[in-house]
Amino acid sequence: MAVQQKAKKPNVFKRLGSFFVKSWSELKKVSWPNFKTVLKNTGIVLLVVLFFSIIIFVGDFILTNLLISLPAGNGWVWRLW
Repeated sequence: MAVQQKAKKPNVFKRLGSFFVKSWSELKKVSWPNFKTVLKNTGIVLLVVLFFSIIIFVGDFILTNLLISLPAGNGWVWRLW
């Protein structure tokens, strides 16, 4: 039986250079948005984050006040701490 040799890979620097060349060529093909679109989308993301932050804050505030209003010695919640 003949022993088959593996094809030798190029060294790490040639592979890394090839990776960057291919990546750069792919990035040239991307259809990048214009500045107006980026600003609009950024504003939408910030508004959605603000909206959900307010919802979480209000829910946390309500639940915290409900737990605080439980009787100090008799509430089941206080046994957890």
